[in-house]
Amino acid sequence: MVKAVVGANWGDEGKGKITDMMADNADVVIRFQGGANAGHTIVNEYGKFALHTMPSGVFHPNIMNIIGNGMAFDIPKFMRELKEVTEKGVPMPQIMISDRVQVMMPYHILFDTLEEARLAGKSFGSTRSGIAPFYSDKFAKIGWQINEFFQDDEVIKEKIANIASIKDTLLVHLYHTDPIDQEELFNTIVDWREQVRPYIGNVSEYLDKALKENKTILLEGQLGTMKDPDHGIYPMVTSSHTLAAYGALGAGIAPYEIKEIVAVTKAYSSAVGAGEFVSEIFGEEAELMRNHGGDGGEYGATTGRPRRMGWYDCVASKYGCRLQGATDVAFTVLDDLGYLDEIKVCVAYEIDGKETTEFPVTRELKKAKPVYVTLPGWKCDIRGIRNFDELPENAKKYVNFIEEQLGFPITMVSNGPAREDIIYRESPLKK
Repeated sequence: MVKAVVGANWGDEGKGKITDMMADNADVVIRFQGGANAGHTIVNEYGKFALHTMPSGVFHPNIMNIIGNGMAFDIPKFMRELKEVTEKGVPMPQIMISDRVQVMMPYHILFDTLEEARLAGKSFGSTRSGIAPFYSDKFAKIGWQINEFFQDDEVIKEKIANIASIKDTLLVHLYHTDPIDQEELFNTIVDWREQVRPYIGNVSEYLDKALKENKTILLEGQLGTMKDPDHGIYPMVTSSHTLAAYGALGAGIAPYEIKEIVAVTKAYSSAVGAGEFVSEIFGEEAELMRNHGGDGGEYGATTGRPRRMGWYDCVASKYGCRLQGATDVAFTVLDDLGYLDEIKVCVAYEIDGKETTEFPVTRELKKAKPVYVTLPGWKCDIRGIRNFDELPENAKKYVNFIEEQLGFPITMVSNGPAREDIIYRESPLKK
């Protein structure tokens, strides 16, 4: 059986914790898209971790953790993370890297950094992790599938020269910097291939066998619906598809194998980077929410940038769950709202004087104003509660109200950072 854990919003919803928790009942966890441009924060008995490249199943010694072909695979960051988790006492995880995954090259990160600097105030809010240049090269067919690292050295050098002939024109004449050092790049490839050699495998074949053996496979998504290049807030999006549907492509399985899709959404809204954000709040109100949010505040796991904060957006979240095909919704960080006397919820957008509950294209989104309903807060700490019925009445009403607005079943409520801080809920919408 294949299950997917994906984001319903802008990312930073708490997918790492939900994946880590669901991995208790999984045999395989696979990252199927994206790269090191977003982090999944996990708190467990070994400490606190921000994983950017490794699957969130690495804390489970009996699980196979897979880097899928759809990822932007950053080898140095992967190796650093592997060292970090094992140095903190985590047993050496089982790892397989798809022989079809494409590799994040040093010049991808360079181009990302140079372009963001060139765009200045009109930039896309990139994390400068190389994502857009990487996927551009992949679809321009000048990327590097990892199996190409194991070709004859002269073939590798020839490809480097061909790529440099394209890249150097931009580096020298657009960005006014040095051309690619071809010898240094070749030496980097030789070094990297030896580091990853023990982990390379035929992932599609492995997953096919696992499915035939009735094993449970967990697809771990990165970012969320709003950052999808087709269905998100284009152009302020990422460059890989953030939807569960892409999990089949990015892992190498048939689409009909995906039976369960958990869309993760926060009890309030947050986002890192530029783009439309209708329910955003500012000033002291945002600062209070930011520093109550998460374990140590709402700051990007990759960049450390303060996240933009906002009230819960039912319009965006309903759209996000629909596009993901959610069979279940995981509602996270409910405990972070315990300081509020009242909680606003965005239930509609006003565009040109008319209200809508449908999420529009970016052109219309720019004009949207939030329509709020105000609910009473519960003014207490709810961590440690394991039964939904034991939550304060106003906390239950808040969850029930959100579920009614979404039209998708909230079956998990997270009320703390640890793996065990979870409430399983019987939803009237769950068939």
